[in-house]
Amino acid sequence: MPHSIPHFFESYANLYNRALAGEDVFGEVMDRFAPTFMAAGPNSADCSRNGHSFRRTLDKGYRFYRSIGTKKMTARRVEVTRIDGNHCLAKVSFCSDYVSRSGEALKIEFDVSYLLDTAGAKPKILVFIAGDEMELYRTHGLLHKTPAAADQARHPSGQVAH
Repeated sequence: MPHSIPHFFESYANLYNRALAGEDVFGEVMDRFAPTFMAAGPNSADCSRNGHSFRRTLDKGYRFYRSIGTKKMTARRVEVTRIDGNHCLAKVSFCSDYVSRSGEALKIEFDVSYLLDTAGAKPKILVFIAGDEMELYRTHGLLHKTPAAADQARHPSGQVAH
């Protein structure tokens, strides 16, 4: 079944923004993920189940994003590579808006790659691979050297759930 993968990620970014605003959209975010999925970062990879624990991780993650001044995320570009009739790889270029502790407006661009199952009525995220976002936040002055809140919000892979 054909899917609009760019639309999938535009609406995913919209859910992210609604969660930043305090809306409980965790069920809708969770619906984007497969029952079991993998998160990978620069230091590790971890397999997770889509359930209560993931919901708690999402809640902590969005509280963390708000705490560092995240205001909005936009999916600027989506590059899709079909793997077969049921799977694709999507490289998503995001741009997020932040307000630093000093009040400075920042825009940070980053990429996340996703392996999607497209066999069903809706695409499902099987794997997401992100760079070292904590280092990116430290580089831009949004985090101090030992971010306790970030450690608590992180997925076991070292990534905050995307």
